[in-house]
Amino acid sequence: MNYEAIESKFIATPEKGEVSSLFIRPENAEWLLVLGHGSGTNMRSSTLQTISERLADIDIATFRYQFPYMERGGGGRESEAVALQTVKSAAAAAHEAANDLLILVGGHSYSGRMSSMSAAKEPIENVKGLVFFAFPLHPSGKEGTERAEHLSDVTIPMLFLSGTRDKLAKLELLEPVCENLGEIATLHLLDTADHGFKTLKRSRKSDEDVFVEMARVLKEWIDTLD
Repeated sequence: MNYEAIESKFIATPEKGEVSSLFIRPENAEWLLVLGHGSGTNMRSSTLQTISERLADIDIATFRYQFPYMERGGGGRESEAVALQTVKSAAAAAHEAANDLLILVGGHSYSGRMSSMSAAKEPIENVKGLVFFAFPLHPSGKEGTERAEHLSDVTIPMLFLSGTRDKLAKLELLEPVCENLGEIATLHLLDTADHGFKTLKRSRKSDEDVFVEMARVLKEWIDTLD
């Protein structure tokens, strides 16, 4: 199904100015996911488009947004402080667009990590949980868990959707990280999926489309939230 996306702009930070957003609201939505892009992509990427459509299929609204560097067409990312403020600004803009919906914040890869860092530094107003589509635990070939250290300061529930072939989140590292976080963290493994959610159809144990699976699991997780 095709969904109409309402395009608008909001102020990311005073110094960086406006960035773009795309808002899809299904008729029976109760929840809204503020959804950021990966470091080398933008809010119109096929990954974010597909995530938004599959969530709309199950009545979850999405508010996709750009980081300032991508609004300018790519190139070098801005400072961490700008990225963290952009996450907060996006959440505020989403709440303003639909203040009757319950809000989650997250994104694919880079934006998911920026979301958790923002929430760890200071709770994001009106946000009930964080959703990570392929949390980038470490750079490819440089395994470690330093990027997860801030997660212990997050005070709201977190959902990790991670592929078993993700080279940026080795399972032997990610699983203990989530386990040590306790009940606040939920890890769902996507069989044979890589960091971009490409799967191996011949060896994948399920016939369910990976994006449908992520939407289903997210909905099930939402139902556990207060």
